[in-house]
Amino acid sequence: MKIPMILDPRRDPISLTQDFVDIPSVSQEETAIADAVERGLREIAQVDHPTITVERHGNRLVARTHRGLPSRVVLAGHLDTVPIANNVPSYRGPGEQGTDCIHGCGSVDMKSGDAVFYHLFYTLADDPQLQHDMTLVYYDCEEITGSFNGLGALQREYPELLQGDLAILGEPSGGWIEAGCQGTMRMRIESHGLRAHSARAWMGDNAIHALSPVLAKLARHEARDVNIDGCLYREGLNAVRMSGGVAGNVIPDEAWVEINFRFAPDRSEAEALSYVCTTLGLSLEGVTETSEGTRQDTIVNGLTWEILDMSASAMPGLSAPAAIPLVAAAGGKVRAKYGWTDVSRFAAMGMPAVNLGPGDPSLAHKRDEHCPVEHIAGVTEIVRTYLTTPSEYVKKD
Repeated sequence: MKIPMILDPRRDPISLTQDFVDIPSVSQEETAIADAVERGLREIAQVDHPTITVERHGNRLVARTHRGLPSRVVLAGHLDTVPIANNVPSYRGPGEQGTDCIHGCGSVDMKSGDAVFYHLFYTLADDPQLQHDMTLVYYDCEEITGSFNGLGALQREYPELLQGDLAILGEPSGGWIEAGCQGTMRMRIESHGLRAHSARAWMGDNAIHALSPVLAKLARHEARDVNIDGCLYREGLNAVRMSGGVAGNVIPDEAWVEINFRFAPDRSEAEALSYVCTTLGLSLEGVTETSEGTRQDTIVNGLTWEILDMSASAMPGLSAPAAIPLVAAAGGKVRAKYGWTDVSRFAAMGMPAVNLGPGDPSLAHKRDEHCPVEHIAGVTEIVRTYLTTPSEYVKKD
C-alpha cells in the first residue's frame, strides 16, 4: 500500500475519506497523518487562499480563515484511531445493507468526518457565500486516556485558537445532530475486612460480603431520563468491574467494585458525585474535589472510594444563536448524545457544541468498520448549507 504523503483538499470528500483511512494513525502514532494534513494545508490551501493561517503544535493542527465575518464556526476532528485490525488500506464496496460504503479502520470514527471538514474548509475559504469564518482543528490521542488528549492540550495551552460561536465535532452520528453529551464518572469502591482461614470464618470479616449492599443498591437503581432542548438523555449507574479474594480457603480482607455513572447535562460534576455517594451510602466527609485521584479514605460501613476519572457533561446548546440555523440545515434531525465526547471541552469554554458526522457509531472500532457514501455526501451538504446560508440568528458584533 502506498501511503499518501499529502492530503489534497481539492479532492471530493468521499475520495478524501479513503485517503485519510489509508494513513495509519493509531493513537500516539499520528505524525504521518499530521504531516500529510499540514502539507495539504500549506502547499495547496494556503497557496490558493493566502489569507488562511496554519499552526501546528505537536500533532495538532489549527487552520483559520480571516474574512472578518460576524461569527466563527469551529470544525474539529481527531486524527487517531484504535489499533488496526487488518482493515487498512480502505476499499469501497457494499456494506451490510448492500449500500455503497467506504471500509476501513477509522472510516466511521472519524476520518469520514475529518474528510468532510477538510474539503469544506478548502472549498469555502474564499467563497463569497461563506457566512462564518472557519477554524479547522485536527488533534491527536482522542481514543486513549484523557490526559493525552490533543484537544485538551490546545484548550490548556492555546485556548484563543479554539474560540468561536459554535463548534461542530465530526464524531459519527449518522448525519443527525447529536447535541451535547452526557458526563461520565468512574469510581472504585473498596471494602476492607479481616483475613482469616475459611474454616474459622468467624475470626475474619469478609470484604466481598461488605460490597453486597452496594451491589444491591446498584441492582435496584432506576435510571433517570431527562429532556433538555427536546433531547432525551438517559442516565446509567452500573457496576462494570470487580475483584476480590485471596485463595479458596481464605476469608478475603480486600475487595473492590468499579462503577460507571453516565449523567445528564443538567448535573455538574459535584452534583454527580453527590448523587452517587447518596445513592450508594458512601461518605463525602471532607471531600471538596471531583478530579481524578480524589479519595475518601475514612472507612464508613467498611468502605472507602476513589475517583478514577471524571469528565463533565455538555448542554445541548441548540438555542444558541449560531446553532439555530444548523438545526434548520439538518432538517431538524436532532437527538441526544449518550456517550461522552470532546464537545464537553468546548462547552467548558462557554461555546455551544454539537456532534455531527457520517457513519453509524455502533460500527466504530469494529473490524468491519464501514461508512455509507451517502452519509458522507449528506453531512457535507448539511454543513455546506449551514456555512453558506444567511441567517437572522447569526450573532452580530
